[in-house]
Amino acid sequence: MDKYGTGQDPYCYPDTAVLRNLLGITDPDELEEAERELSLINADSIEFASPPFDLAYLKHLHRELFGDLYDWAGELRMIDIAKGDTRFCNVHRIVPEAEKLFAYLARQNHFVELERTDLVHACAELYGDLNVIHPFREGNGRAQRLLFEHLIINCGYQISWQTLQRDEWIEANIASYYCHYQPLANIFERCIGAPLAE
Repeated sequence: MDKYGTGQDPYCYPDTAVLRNLLGITDPDELEEAERELSLINADSIEFASPPFDLAYLKHLHRELFGDLYDWAGELRMIDIAKGDTRFCNVHRIVPEAEKLFAYLARQNHFVELERTDLVHACAELYGDLNVIHPFREGNGRAQRLLFEHLIINCGYQISWQTLQRDEWIEANIASYYCHYQPLANIFERCIGAPLAE
């Protein structure tokens, strides 16, 4: 079984849990390392863009991050996935549920009018709800964090994930699955920095 608990699926090499990739990597640890390195390199070359921040923009970010590794980068997943007790959005509901969240974000003027405290809580709730959708087969967290970097920068604040701890992040996302957003809010409180210089 792969880490999402889907068993053998068309995204993986036969009889393995390793995702098919453009580099032909068949070792899971090597693939994880390649994902990390390539996405870090590619993230540095992605230019900030103004709103709208929507599903098309998230797909664009995912394609830019992972296009060197996966031919399906930027495409919505075609199978249902779960991680532990967390079942992510059914494939048939990805688009309508994502569009609801992004429509809400647009109605809120992409949070630009919020004070910092309100921004922290708005980001925590939106991040948690969007994470439940998990639109891609892999790389959701990295693409979504990059989206929120752009969102927060557009609101006029610095953002850094340097203090982020893996276990804390996972636990906070699991809590948000059950609509308990405070752990994510605690992380955003720490990661959203000072206002950007005019």
